[in-house]
Amino acid sequence: MDTFAAVEHELRKAAPHGLLDVVTAALRERYDVQDVALRLADYGMTTLQIVSEVPIAEPVHVHDSPQGRAFGAQEPYVEPRATEGRVTAHLPVTVRGDRLGVLTVTAPEGSLSGGDLADIQRLCEALGHEILVAERDTDLYILARRATRLTLAAEMQWQLLPGRAVSRPEFRLGAHLEPAYAIFGDNFDWSVSSHHLTLTVTNGMGKGMEAALLTNLVVNALRNARRAGLDLAGQASLADQAVYAQHRGALHASVLLLRFELATGEVEAVDAGSPRMWRLRGRTVDAVDFDAQLPLGMFEETEYVAQRLRVEPGDRLLISSDGVYDSTSGVGERYGERALARSLSAHRLLPSVQVPLAVLRDLREHRGATPLDDDALVICMDWFGRESSGSDASE
Repeated sequence: MDTFAAVEHELRKAAPHGLLDVVTAALRERYDVQDVALRLADYGMTTLQIVSEVPIAEPVHVHDSPQGRAFGAQEPYVEPRATEGRVTAHLPVTVRGDRLGVLTVTAPEGSLSGGDLADIQRLCEALGHEILVAERDTDLYILARRATRLTLAAEMQWQLLPGRAVSRPEFRLGAHLEPAYAIFGDNFDWSVSSHHLTLTVTNGMGKGMEAALLTNLVVNALRNARRAGLDLAGQASLADQAVYAQHRGALHASVLLLRFELATGEVEAVDAGSPRMWRLRGRTVDAVDFDAQLPLGMFEETEYVAQRLRVEPGDRLLISSDGVYDSTSGVGERYGERALARSLSAHRLLPSVQVPLAVLRDLREHRGATPLDDDALVICMDWFGRESSGSDASE
């Protein structure tokens, strides 16, 4: 698109709620597009919800719709001609690996070439970046992600999350929480620099608001320690002191902290509780065991020690909360005993961003008619490494 830079400039100048208007005007001018619609994935990643101040269309399902096909494959999908003289294309809206939704355009037949779709896809990426910025100033896009009302605890937890996926040349990571609209204490966080990925998984004690408040305290204490430049053990110690100072041992939080060196695959780990990790290397799935240390806030001034391991290019890591691996079937078999490893192997060809939902679907089948009675968190990361340790990825 020759005018791409101008459109990007207009997006940056637009009112937060007016981003789609800018995109629509540009597409109509360049391609004579007749209709444009933006849908965002809901918190449960099951439906794509229309973005509009007044809802004008029903949600569509991710798994059995043309829009969902583009969303899942992460590439444009042109519908087989359904209306004489018109063509409809669906294009993913994704930012740094985080799948936000789908932009749908309808234009006169023959007006959209493969090159045109590539240009519109570039515009979708710019739109996604601006949506993330605009969410600071409007509820429009946040409301579009809701298929139903969130509990207050879930509202607090979702606002803590950095996203649901992130992609860099060295790795690709996807995560999901269930039940999406009523989560309590489970949470995840990450931060990426030119040299490191820091990943934390938290399981706050308790239910409802008690768990949500505790997890908020832990996540922000860990962020504060990380941003102060403390090492991984120091981050755990500072968060431990913050929780103990607030609750004096009455409440505590389980945390797994991981710090990956992007150039080498060297990993530091602090296992302070219940989140656990599995590794798929080749066709073999192994549980990655760490020395168990005390959960944060259980006792005053607990000292934590980081362990070391190494990931290799091609490794896939899966991290889950106890609501996943401790979940039992109707005959009492824990999901983490054998079924989780089978699920990880069965889905080895899926991209990492799709694995958490696939594992959670398998968990529901494992449980049968028994509903989830705890938060269920799954993170999947594919490690690619760097071709040369002498070059750093840009920020």
